[in-house]
Amino acid sequence: MRAVIGIGNPGDKYKLNRHNIGFLILDHFARINNLKFSPSRYQYDYVEGDFNFKEFVLIKPNTYVNNSGIAVSKVCSNYNLTSENILVVVDDIYLKKFDFRLKKSGRDGGHNGLASIIYHLNTIDFPRLRIGIGNEFQDGELSQYVLSDFSQEELNTFEKLFQCFSDIIMSFIIDGYQSALSVYSRVKEKLKQNLNSN
Repeated sequence: MRAVIGIGNPGDKYKLNRHNIGFLILDHFARINNLKFSPSRYQYDYVEGDFNFKEFVLIKPNTYVNNSGIAVSKVCSNYNLTSENILVVVDDIYLKKFDFRLKKSGRDGGHNGLASIIYHLNTIDFPRLRIGIGNEFQDGELSQYVLSDFSQEELNTFEKLFQCFSDIIMSFIIDGYQSALSVYSRVKEKLKQNLNSN
């Protein structure tokens, strides 16, 4: 069993926020695989499934970003998961917009959601797919920026990348981090070649 956890804030008013890119990616993955999220008895929405007989669960915490670790800890407990068997999908202001990184472990990088997960799991050793949302804001305006909506143009560009993210997630579900890393490397190289040819 593996879990893929999107980070974001619950509720329609946050749906298209930059902070909610993790939710948007999981919603896309669920949609293309005919999966539907349901509320749980706990502090998250979820959908279970299996690919190639590999069971998985997709998770969207209802705890708000800053308390993501509460839900993630409960998921690990409920499904008896070790930290290497979860993949956290999260926004990152330190990556250029539309860039992304897959890492096996690491500190929170100033992200309160990751800080909460690290605190509640008591480890920095869990895979995360970091999605660049840029940092086009002035000092003191971080909160307003991450809680602002993507423009339609930005959403259109992300839509073109969602399949890349879905391929990485699928590979993680079926074969774990190393397989996901191989897919990630191929995807990044392909995107680089496409950029250079334009």
